Amino acid sequence: MANRPNLTERQQQIVGFIRDYRTRNGIAPTQREICGHFGFSSFGTLQKHLRLLLEKGVLVRDWNQRRSLDVADEAAGAPAVELPLLGRIAAGSPIEVLPGDDRLHVPESLTRKGENFVLLVSGESMVDEGIRDGDWVVVHRRTRAENGEMVAALVNGEATLKRLYREPQGLVRLQPSNARLAPLRVREEDVQVQGIVVGLMRRY
Repeated sequence: MANRPNLTERQQQIVGFIRDYRTRNGIAPTQREICGHFGFSSFGTLQKHLRLLLEKGVLVRDWNQRRSLDVADEAAGAPAVELPLLGRIAAGSPIEVLPGDDRLHVPESLTRKGENFVLLVSGESMVDEGIRDGDWVVVHRRTRAENGEMVAALVNGEATLKRLYREPQGLVRLQPSNARLAPLRVREEDVQVQGIVVGLMRRY
C-alpha cells in the first residue's frame, strides 16, 4: 500500500488491515477484530483512529451496519449510481430541506436496495462520528427507524440529522454526537422519519 500523506504509521497500518481483510473475506472487519489484530486494550483507542481516518476522507462507512468500513479510493472505484441531492439538513438545530434538481454520483456500495437520496450537512452536531459541516450523507428512504439508527427526520416540518431513541410516555430522543450539545426530545407524533443514513461523502 502506498503511503498516504498526513497519516501516522498506525493509521497507515489500520487502513492496510481493513483493505487486506476486505480482499480476503469480502466484508469489513469488526472493531473487535481490528482491536484484536493490533492489541488495543480498549475500543476508545481504535475509535479515535477511525474518527480521524473518516474525517480525513481515507475511510468511508455505512453508518448503520456493523461491518461497514471501506477504504475511500476503493469505494470510489466501485460502480456508481446517480442520486438526487434533495437539499441540506441540519446536524445542529433543525432547518428546512432545500429541494432542487441537482444529482450526484454515489458509489453503489454506499446505498441500499430501494430509494436513496443525498443531503448536504449543515452544522457540527454529528462531528464526533466524523460527519462535518459541508459533507454529503447518503440516505435510504424509510419511514421507521430502529433505536440507535442515524436518521434524517422532520420535526414539526423541519429537517434534522440525529440518532433516534424511543423513550417512555411516547417521547423520542434525537441524540447529537457532540458532547457540547443537548439531545432534542419531542413527541413521537411530531417526528417523521425520512430515512436512515447509510453513507458519507466528502469533497476536498
